[in-house]
Amino acid sequence: MKSPASPARTTAPASPHRSLPPGFVWGVATSSYQIEGAAQEDGRTPSIWDTFCRVPGAVAGGDNGDVACDHYHRMPEDVAMIADLGVDAYRFSVAWPRVQPGGRGPADARGLAFYDRLVDELLGRGVKPWVTLYHWDLPQPLEDAGGWPARDTAYRFADYAMMVHQALGDRVENWTTLNEPWCSAFLGYAEGMHAPGRRDPAAAVAATHHLLLGHGLAVSRLREAATVPLQAGITLNLSDHRAASDSPEDRDALRRADGVANRLYLDPLLRGHYPEDVVEDLARAGTPLPVQDGDLRTIGQPIDVLGVNYYNYNVYAADSGADEGGGYGSGIRTVPQDVERTAMGWAVQPDGLTSLLLRLAREYPGTPLAVTENGAAFDDEQPAGGRLRDERRVAFLRDHVEAMARACEDGADVRGYFAWSLMDNFEWAAGYGPRFGLVHVDYATQRRTLKDSALWYRGMIADR
Repeated sequence: MKSPASPARTTAPASPHRSLPPGFVWGVATSSYQIEGAAQEDGRTPSIWDTFCRVPGAVAGGDNGDVACDHYHRMPEDVAMIADLGVDAYRFSVAWPRVQPGGRGPADARGLAFYDRLVDELLGRGVKPWVTLYHWDLPQPLEDAGGWPARDTAYRFADYAMMVHQALGDRVENWTTLNEPWCSAFLGYAEGMHAPGRRDPAAAVAATHHLLLGHGLAVSRLREAATVPLQAGITLNLSDHRAASDSPEDRDALRRADGVANRLYLDPLLRGHYPEDVVEDLARAGTPLPVQDGDLRTIGQPIDVLGVNYYNYNVYAADSGADEGGGYGSGIRTVPQDVERTAMGWAVQPDGLTSLLLRLAREYPGTPLAVTENGAAFDDEQPAGGRLRDERRVAFLRDHVEAMARACEDGADVRGYFAWSLMDNFEWAAGYGPRFGLVHVDYATQRRTLKDSALWYRGMIADR
């Protein structure tokens, strides 16, 4: 049952800015496959998502990213739109198969030239580029050779990272290696919901380790090559999940679910080791982590910022007949919550952002944080008279910004906030149905219209 939407305020909140540190970064975010289009242009070769989209029934409506938002051809006007929002930074991802077709061999100058122009366009308008090196578009030939479950892919990723850094490293300070490795590993290799669509739990665990290894290898090489100040990090999708009760059974269900979703990534990155209980759980499931000597040292080297993608949290209970999590949640079920929900069916829970940021500050002290994705899809109306009213998205953003500010007041070291997403785009397996954007995109004409949420965000930032 949906709870009624809270009314949107049209003025920016007075409280958040007082709680945020000097130099706090406000931004918007996108990813390459979701917006760029030009899938067969200038030497770009297929990614796993190009292939997955051709699998009957894999993507809603048979949609694909061939055109998407046509950002590849409309980049200058899109950057002008970004600058008009008054943001400090733009978080975007680089398409690996555009820069290094096939995932091996030399870089393609045409692919690098696009991102070179993008960075210059951003800097020329006073917007800092935040580069994400990998947002799920693995070159298909690397998947054919084993994909992320194969150890060699980690080394191929580090080589690719250096190609991008060589082209952009003189002007880009902020580098994110991976976006949401949990999704790449578990949705892609265990649950089959995302590209490459495999259902192999052992492959998902191997992919997890090799994604993290690729991160560590890339960070090491980026730092060695840097000639200007460099901020290196990784972005995880995290949630501060809850137990349905204080019973030992429900608490253990929470431990197991949280272990695979959160601690399996946080602990090796920030503590230098995998959590012992999760290692034991995986070994009992017959899917041990393929760790080799020196791997954890590589993975656990210091990072400058941890990106936090937050959307909601789950409440878990023990249930002998349930299986939550693609084979890793045997005996675990998600307890439905009677809260407002987005068009994706996701719960609206801003309190979870506060508790998550405080948990990270408490359990992983000294780690600078940035909220690198936060947003919602709603059933937007069509623009009318050049305007699109999206009161529920305004309320969502307002409430989550205030939730972040409360965490800062209580000691969380949060350095930035990036709204997801700049504009409506290809929403992976859900196709073009869900609209997350601050900007409406008419996919037939590619016309962009700022929604009320974009105007609110611009006003809130301006109130600094």
